[in-house]
Amino acid sequence: MKYIVFDLEFTVLRTQKHLAETLEIGAIELLADQEGTLYMNDLFHSYVQPSRSIISRLTTEFTGITQEQADAAPRFEEAIDAFKTWLGDGEYHLCAWSKEDKYQLTGECRRHGMDVSWIRNYNDLQLAYTELKEPGSSSRQRRGLSKALEAENVSFLGSQHRAIDDAFNTAKLFRLLYPFVKLETNNAAEEAVYATEIVFSTETEERYNPFAGLAGLLQIS
Repeated sequence: MKYIVFDLEFTVLRTQKHLAETLEIGAIELLADQEGTLYMNDLFHSYVQPSRSIISRLTTEFTGITQEQADAAPRFEEAIDAFKTWLGDGEYHLCAWSKEDKYQLTGECRRHGMDVSWIRNYNDLQLAYTELKEPGSSSRQRRGLSKALEAENVSFLGSQHRAIDDAFNTAKLFRLLYPFVKLETNNAAEEAVYATEIVFSTETEERYNPFAGLAGLLQIS
């Protein structure tokens, strides 16, 4: 079984005139060794060219992604085909920090007339972490990824709101959660169509090259 921890970055919108479009996909593949411990085996990264949106100043401030990077990237259909090829034919769980990545991925695939049956066995690791830390609580408040890592004494590597960095740091946390959570099985093709509102912050952060040090990511525990 493969465990795919992924993250998406979207266009940042001030209005609902247009739906958010995916700008970046980052994913880490984890496998279990003979002792049942997860290790990071491979990674996937691609920018995505939006079909009808220019890259706004807010989007660049939030994600660090520029118009030039988006213009040189594959269109959504091509990026998804590459992602699916990377996933391969075996069984896998798709995991991300929150439900929004699933809603975005499923909705955008449907808007492009693409199959969504490959979006299966999705698990919201933010929810799993919250339930693990506050079982039975009726006032559970979900923690952001950086806060959850801090609580587990795990350092965040890279920059927030970069897909490959967020995926890698989520994967580090997932390795700790794995022995204690029961992963769900599901299929997006069998579920109702979701509507979601993307909530974002425009707080500026230090930016850096997302490819810097990628070769060493898989060796960091």
